[in-house]
Amino acid sequence: MSAEVSSNRILKLMGNRFEFTVISDTKESGAKAIDTAIAEIQRIEELLSTFKDTSQTNYINENAGIKPVQVDEEVIHLIQRSLKISELTQGAFDITYGSIDKSLWNFDLNMTSLPSSETALKSVSLINYQNVLVDPDNSTVMLKHAGMRIGFGGIGKGYAADRAMFVLKNLGIQSGIVNAAGDLITWGTQLNGTPWTIGIADPDQSTRPFSSLNISNTAIATSGNYEKYATINGKRYSHTIDPKTGLPVSGIKSVSILGPSAELADAMATPVVVMGVRVGLDLINQLKQVACIIIDDFDRMYTSKNINVKR
Repeated sequence: MSAEVSSNRILKLMGNRFEFTVISDTKESGAKAIDTAIAEIQRIEELLSTFKDTSQTNYINENAGIKPVQVDEEVIHLIQRSLKISELTQGAFDITYGSIDKSLWNFDLNMTSLPSSETALKSVSLINYQNVLVDPDNSTVMLKHAGMRIGFGGIGKGYAADRAMFVLKNLGIQSGIVNAAGDLITWGTQLNGTPWTIGIADPDQSTRPFSSLNISNTAIATSGNYEKYATINGKRYSHTIDPKTGLPVSGIKSVSILGPSAELADAMATPVVVMGVRVGLDLINQLKQVACIIIDDFDRMYTSKNINVKR
């Protein structure tokens, strides 16, 4: 029997850096399997990307306030799961964030003040997941008000990573990692039989791990403000906007969510940043098979009940 080999590929997909690592019988079979996984992610990007005029997401957005549009069952199901997470997080996660006024938020060094609370509120007036009307029987979606927009930025990379894993497993790949810009899913073990190990980035030096975790057959996603933020009057504001107020959130530098799927981990990371340490941990502690690690603005680390982190 031939020894197994590890194959790796990095490329840009869905506007993000994707990395595939697979363990296979031969280099050729590994490369072919990765090709198939890439094709699957490109297919999802065609469906979901707001940057592609022909995507079903754009079709839904163009008809906001006008009429229901027919989309693939896959898109219906993803929207339904997104709306469930909105309910679970009391709106801290919301796919209708696409209508936010981008001109209000340019997280760069020139941003020296926050907009008034009235201006901010107005900018999020169209954000409300309850105004996404899904008719699964007819496979249609309608956004209730003109100007509403949906986007899958908070869940799409995780969904794509899960689908890539599904495709790879179907091709007989029993061990691998799909890393979608930090939202990653692992299965099986490394070549030497040990679990996959990943580092949690230090929020102040994203190249240096803050801690490491052994994770196999688990997904992890991290949301943080260590790469994009504004400091106003000495206070650090995240590029994450609270959909209820329209203002950036502060208090948390990074949240890492571990769970059974990359989609769920991806979708839960940002709402925990919005909810804050206490409420966020309380929510995660109520969910089965989901754990989290939070690092606050003062570098204090908090973990959910069911996790041990070595530092």
